Amino acid sequence: MLFGGGKSRSMAAFPVRLVYMTNDCTSDTPQLMMMVSVSKRHFKHAVKRNRVKRQIREAYRLNKHILAPATEKLEGKNLSMGFIWLSDELMPTERVEKSVVNLMQRLNERIAIDK
Repeated sequence: MLFGGGKSRSMAAFPVRLVYMTNDCTSDTPQLMMMVSVSKRHFKHAVKRNRVKRQIREAYRLNKHILAPATEKLEGKNLSMGFIWLSDELMPTERVEKSVVNLMQRLNERIAIDK
């Protein structure tokens, strides 16, 4: 649903792309949903793909408080996000975290403008 239907929007801060959309929320759905995707095309070995996924998940975990103002504005809706890796090279954790924080700040601003 996140990648089909034409309702999602995206933005990029190399080496990560963020695809997101808002949906009507039901009582059993969490308000924030997040996924990470690292293509086999970029890294043939699962060890490298898993490292990148760990870096993105950790950056999200440490900085998810950035999205608190956005979640307050989404009354009755949930936010689905997909972080997609774009590079063919491994990056330092600091660079990955900087990109994820940048994307989350921009997402927070966009949701404030849309609502």
